[in-house]
Amino acid sequence: MPELPEVETVCRGLARALEGRRLSRVQQRRPDLRLPFPPRFAERLTGRQIVAIRRRAKYMLWDLDDGTVLLGHLGMSGRMQVGVGPLPELGPHDHVVFETGDGPHVIYNDHRRFGLMTLDHRDTVAGHALLAGIGPEPLGNEFNADVLSAALAGRRTPIKAALLDQKVVAGLGNIYVSEALFRAGISPEREAATVAGKRAERLVPAIRDVLNEAIAAGGSTLRDYVQADGELGYFQHAFKVYDREGDACPTCAKGIVTRIVQSNRSTYFCPRCQK
Repeated sequence: MPELPEVETVCRGLARALEGRRLSRVQQRRPDLRLPFPPRFAERLTGRQIVAIRRRAKYMLWDLDDGTVLLGHLGMSGRMQVGVGPLPELGPHDHVVFETGDGPHVIYNDHRRFGLMTLDHRDTVAGHALLAGIGPEPLGNEFNADVLSAALAGRRTPIKAALLDQKVVAGLGNIYVSEALFRAGISPEREAATVAGKRAERLVPAIRDVLNEAIAAGGSTLRDYVQADGELGYFQHAFKVYDREGDACPTCAKGIVTRIVQSNRSTYFCPRCQK
């Protein structure tokens, strides 16, 4: 499933193509994705100008000129494909089409239909059920070692599980948590509460660095992920431990990258240098 860097990359690509443009036609080609589309979905979007496209956690938010906000999630296989010129022949998994007259068009393709799209208003979207209670953005100024330490206080779950809790910090997923914990030298099995303090001071910049590097690289290509412009991301070539079971640790060279299962998800780490 796309994580924060992938969603950020898609939002930036869509912003370049669509911000300032008016939606001349919107096609909703099925009644639902993971959730039903809201009533009059296409009608409410048609004719509206896109003011801004931004990200909150793993969600896309399209701000429109009348205050409407399109709130979307890519799910496991959703793709926002930007094109120019005439629309191509649409396939069975092309579920929503956004046209801008003589400008670019965007086709939302999702063969598993685990994504979603709904509508809200700029004055209320922050409290939408999908967004309410989400923690601070890891790349924002409000996220620091003190904030993370407070969120982890009293938590007896493994730190890996705690960081996947969107109430602790927004947008982190399985891949980048593994990478950040490795960079910080923290075992994914360590009790979360014990990470507060000096370990949190190492972990926060590690989280920021791995996310920023992944965004700069265009996101990670894992199975279905594609950038908005159709180019594949390539940060997976820079993974230190994720999906590298059996390799020598790139830091200590003596440890072996190990895979364990936590909460039904694969975790990769070096038992020698992550404590």
